[in-house]
Amino acid sequence: MDDSALRRALSWPGQYWLLLTMWMRSGLAYPLSFALTVLTGVLITGTDFAAVFLMFSHIKSFGGFSLGEMAILYGTASMTLGLANLLTGSIDQVGQRIRTGELDVWLVRPVPAFLQAVANDFALRRVGRPLQAGLILVIALSRTELDWTVAKGIVLGVSLITGTLIFGAIFVLGAAFQFIAIDSAELSNSFTYGGQQLTQYPLVVFGQDVVRAVTFVVPLAFVNYYPVLYVLGKPAPLGLPSWIGLLAPLVAIAMIALASLAWRAGLRRYRSTGS
Repeated sequence: MDDSALRRALSWPGQYWLLLTMWMRSGLAYPLSFALTVLTGVLITGTDFAAVFLMFSHIKSFGGFSLGEMAILYGTASMTLGLANLLTGSIDQVGQRIRTGELDVWLVRPVPAFLQAVANDFALRRVGRPLQAGLILVIALSRTELDWTVAKGIVLGVSLITGTLIFGAIFVLGAAFQFIAIDSAELSNSFTYGGQQLTQYPLVVFGQDVVRAVTFVVPLAFVNYYPVLYVLGKPAPLGLPSWIGLLAPLVAIAMIALASLAWRAGLRRYRSTGS
């Protein structure tokens, strides 16, 4: 990478933040409306955990997990998706931008098209999901007896970052696919929102074929399941080593690299709308 390319790369965080602050000021123009929207989001996403809570009124454990351990799974899955959706979720609108020709405008601006895609129409109201999930996670950790070590604390904290990066990479991969199939935003949602619904439960209850798929094909199991198994001291399925959750950062790096290649390939393929 030459000096000019390096300087451009180092300027991306500042450019991204400037774009976010512009949209945040717009979203906070009506504080009461914003607060009510966030509260509504918290209540709506909270119904997911309410279903888990009601389920445990009839059973003692599910897939070898107690209610507190299930709450940890739920909190990490929902929080990582919420953060990824907050920071990169707007990119799933790229198909619409292609149809309207707005992507052409992005390509001639001095800011990378990727930054504009993830920051465009940034919705701070989406913070409701990670706030609600974070509250559940804090309560669960405080009320669940765990044999804490420094390593387990680090793994849990890092998993929130790597899980967010993995979900974010999937958002980008879905957006890159829209250069080929413009009306395919729902395909990405099936792996992001659908993935969150899947990973908030012990994966072993879905069968070994599903576990293999989310381990070796679409690595959703590394979002939270394997790191949480390590923290809880539970064995990994499929005869995998108990430390497999430690590989989550490497999986996140691989997913980011794949998403970057896919996005670049999509841009190279793009030939404008002609309008």
